[in-house]
Parts: sequence; C-alpha cells; structure tokens
Amino acid sequence: MTYQHFSNYSQRMENELNALEGKLAQLIQASGKLRAENHQLRQELAHALSSNRQCSDKVESAKARLEKLLITLPEKQS
Repeated sequence: MTYQHFSNYSQRMENELNALEGKLAQLIQASGKLRAENHQLRQELAHALSSNRQCSDKVESAKARLEKLLITLPEKQS
C-alpha cells in the first residue's frame, strides 16, 4: 500500500469516524431530551391520577349525601 493510498484510506476512515461521532452526539442529546420528557410525563400522570382520585371521592361523597336526602324525602302520594 502506497503512502498516498494509505493517506486516502486514513482520511476516509477519519471522516467516517467523525460522522459516527456526530451521530452519537445527536443520539445522546435525543436520549437526554426523551429522559427529561419521560420524567415530566410521569409527574403529570401522577398529578392527573391524584386529581382523578379526588374527583372520584367527591362524586362518591355527593352520591352518599344525595342518597341520604332521598331517604328523608316523603314519598309522593297520589
């Protein structure tokens, strides 16, 4: 292998390595963004589930109160 041929080969290899390095940097950046987004979504989900439980509790409480009121109402006589 001549020096010129080796130099060409070496330059191509260097270019490929640089391209791979750039792609790897992009992948690492995307992974970090996705990790942060995933964390945010998990927090939002936990908040939504908590709010949903509170709403369900309020509905059940209102239902129980209405049932008590219905029991105390006199029946309609025709």
